[in-house]
Amino acid sequence: LKAGGVAGVCVDLILFPLDTVKTRLQSPQGFRKAGGFHGIYAGVPSTAIGSFPNAAAFFITYENVKSMLHHGSTSYLTPATHMVAACLGEVVACLVRVPSEVVKQRAQVSPSSSTLQILSHTLYHEGIQGLYRGYKSTVLREIPFSLVQFPLWESLKDLWSWKQGHVVDSWQSAVCGAFAGGFAAAVTTPLDVAKTRIMLAKAGSSNASGNVLAALGGIWRTQGLSGLFAGVVPRMAAISLGGFIFLGTYEKTRQLLL
Repeated sequence: LKAGGVAGVCVDLILFPLDTVKTRLQSPQGFRKAGGFHGIYAGVPSTAIGSFPNAAAFFITYENVKSMLHHGSTSYLTPATHMVAACLGEVVACLVRVPSEVVKQRAQVSPSSSTLQILSHTLYHEGIQGLYRGYKSTVLREIPFSLVQFPLWESLKDLWSWKQGHVVDSWQSAVCGAFAGGFAAAVTTPLDVAKTRIMLAKAGSSNASGNVLAALGGIWRTQGLSGLFAGVVPRMAAISLGGFIFLGTYEKTRQLLL
């Protein structure tokens, strides 16, 4: 719990400016109108509050499910075990992540409004369900991401451990995490763009319904492939660096606590 929480807070706060740039590149009004490089830390209070419980919720679920499924399972089922554990971890973590993400992204594209103003406006006009706008699209983004990232991370660690004859150090785990995260980020960018459009959509608009396929179709028709991969570079950079810090910090903190 503490290891996952500490790791999550470190990553989210250090890499927040890259996340803001990515959100503004993906927003329907475009990078400049969404704020450009102005107010690059808009929405950071939402992240600061949601980061620890979000990361902790993921890792509590991930480690417990992994340990339950590992019991009596054969080695060739290990990748499937990691996939199932990561997917369930994301479903649980999104219960915390989505309200924080909705407020954060709306603040990122409205740097003149405070996080509290965005939260109040969302609750007043849309109620609690407004804070969960995009839950389905976030889960649909996170599950494929985790299906790629976590088995790849675990496999790279196992390969490195086998090559050198002992368990990987925390910095080696971090390098594996950076590679796995960057690759997973690239292939899931269209789902991330759809999630951003759904969260930022005005109440009552077509995207506000939360239909991921409709959002993807609309982006493809109006902006083509470049629209579907908007923000891919800052997303890959943030998640590669995030994977390095997050998974490395997680391993190190867990080693210190155990």
